[in-house]
Parts: sequence; C-alpha cells; structure tokens
Amino acid sequence: MLSEKPSGRGAWVVLGGVHLLNRTAPRRPDEPIVLVRVPPQEACRPATTVIVRWNTLGPCQVEALRTGGSRLGAAIIDGGELFPDAIAGPALRDLVDTKAAPGLVPLCYLSEHPGGYHTYAQIRFHPEDACFVRTTREPVGHGPVEELRWLDTMLAAHAESAMALNNHLRYFRKHFAGTELEFKYNLNPAPDIWAASMELLKALHDGQLEGFRPEYREEFQIHHTENHLFDVTGPEPEIGYASFIPTVTAGHVLKRKWFTEDTFARREELTPGLDITPDRFETFLREDLGLQVRAMPPFQRVRYDIQCESLRTGHVYGIFLDRCALLAAPDVVLSQCELEYLRSRSVLDHDHDQDEVLTEMKQIDRWLCQYLASHGWAAEHTFYSKRSFLRDAITLRPDLTTP
Repeated sequence: MLSEKPSGRGAWVVLGGVHLLNRTAPRRPDEPIVLVRVPPQEACRPATTVIVRWNTLGPCQVEALRTGGSRLGAAIIDGGELFPDAIAGPALRDLVDTKAAPGLVPLCYLSEHPGGYHTYAQIRFHPEDACFVRTTREPVGHGPVEELRWLDTMLAAHAESAMALNNHLRYFRKHFAGTELEFKYNLNPAPDIWAASMELLKALHDGQLEGFRPEYREEFQIHHTENHLFDVTGPEPEIGYASFIPTVTAGHVLKRKWFTEDTFARREELTPGLDITPDRFETFLREDLGLQVRAMPPFQRVRYDIQCESLRTGHVYGIFLDRCALLAAPDVVLSQCELEYLRSRSVLDHDHDQDEVLTEMKQIDRWLCQYLASHGWAAEHTFYSKRSFLRDAITLRPDLTTP
C-alpha cells in the first residue's frame, strides 16, 4: 500500500516508452505510463531547467497506469533504485509488463501549478541523473494527475520541438548572435588560477550564487593555446584585433573582434580551419582581408572555464580564469577573470530573454566583485582587453615589438 499522499504541490517524474519521444513506434492504448512522485526539484516556479538526481530523491510513491486510465499497480521505490545503469530496475519492471520495461525512460518532469501542470521534456538521461527543459508556457491539463489530461499536450509539445529535444545539445540557442558580452576583472596579485578555479567552482556547487548552479555536465573546461594577435588599425570600420589560434589538428582559427575602445559589448567572429603558417599571418590580413595591422607580441594563454547556468531562465554564463604570458618575455603576464554570456538552454521563445541576460550578468558581476574582493584579487570589473595589455607591454618594453 502507498503511504498517504504528501501535502503541498505535486511534482512527478513521468516514465514511459522511449518511442513516445522519438516516435519510432505508434502509441498504444494499453501501454504503461508511470508516475513517480518526487520532492519539487525546480529552483523557482516555473523554472526553465530542472535537474533530477536519482540518489537524492529518497523513497518515492510510484503508480503505473495504462494510457487508457486503468491502474496497473503501485509501490514505494527508492529513487536510486529506479534506473540503475539507466535501465529500469527490478521494482519498476515488476510494475509494468516485461515487453514494456526495456524501453522505459523518463518522459518528462511534471510540476503542479494553479490551473494544471507545467511539463519539462527530458533531454539528458544517465544512471546518476536526468535533465529536463520546460515545454509549456502556461499550465495545462487541469485535474487529478492520474487522469492524464496533461499527457497529450506534453507529447504534442515534445513532438513540436523534437528536432531540438531529441538531438544532443540542439536545445541551446544563442542570443546577441555575433556579439560578445563580457565583464573582465584584472587579478592583482595574480593567484594560482587552478586553485582559484576549483575554489570558485565549489562556491557555485555550494549555492553561494543564488539561483545559479554549475552547468549540467559541462561545468569545467581547460584550454592551453598560443595567440598571435594583430592590432587592426584600419580601415576605420575594421578597427579592433585579429588573432590566430592554432588548433590541435592542423591549421588555425582566426578570431576577429571589432572595437575602437575597450567596452562591454564587442562584435566577434571566428573563422576555423585556416590552412596558414605563422610567417603568412600578416600577409594574409593585409592582402587577403585588406586590413592595416600591427603585429603584437605572441603570448601563451592558459584558461580554466567554469560554466554556470540560471535554472530559472536557462541562460548559461562562463566565468573564466586565465593567465597570458608573452612568449618572448614570460615575466610579462596578464591574469584575469572574465564573465561572459555563452548560450541559453531553452525551446521556448521569450520576448524578454535578452533583458534577462543583461540583468543576470549584472547580478553575477555583483557577486563576483564581492567574491574576488574577499580574496584580495580584484575589487571591480573592467573591460581591459588583450589588445590593451599588449599595447601597454610594448609601451613599457619597446624591445618586445615584433620587427
């Protein structure tokens, strides 16, 4: 027997055959739909992203129904026993027929709201956890959850966005296309950026930045590159910089940024796969692109990327700690923290998305200023660019100028 239904608003992980998501087989009237009641997992109401970690759920009320409405059975199952190895565990298999059990997956996360339920499509599913993205703008399917009035709307919403939801990472979108939004923080004295990154990542895991968590399964990246940067001094519409970055396979990526002075928003463009050698960089820029350029001292960049997301909006931001040292003068170093908007995890269009990005960046900026100041590294943001760093280095050390 199930225990008495918990009080308060309901939340469920809904299970069913994977064919209901990928439509590789027709829906059958007698197939099972399983309702797993869980503690509410949203960061706010309604959230955009919901992450469910099976081992944290504890004992869950589980009820198996046929899509026609008849009841198959019920049980109490610990969250960690639902999907060991991402396969329905023994207790789940006992509730549904043997034919249905192998294809059983989380279909959605369901959250009770006034007027019905918000549905969140499953986009990632692992033995340890699953990630869900909201597909309803308003609550749907008013009535007792067991009557499944929300089911058709949930499946229709998933089908409508299937090309995004059923393909790895296609559910991301990018606002401000072609524009980089970035705050910078000059770290002085320069810390060990590895230790600083690990400490900052722990602060995010601990919830110190309210409403934000490390990005789901993409929380940390490392980068180690060389940069050959050219100050673009003309023509006037092209002023900014051009930087060649070698790839690990062959060729270079050309990074272009357009700006006359250091600022928050800059036009940015990446051109990958350039088969060009360093001795031709300047010639390529002058003759092929028609730019007026000045070669700057090349530098090595070591960067550690912490990526965090707002579970309320689905916007993802990078907090990068990096160290740039001139190849010809390793003692000339720039150490910075950078805050940058990266992308948004969402399938719903919102008119206010871009405003929310700017609002959230200001919130993260305030937190970062306090965090960095508390460690004695930086007290306020700046827009100090790599181009300005190299210009200043040449001013102080004219011998660094590339002949």
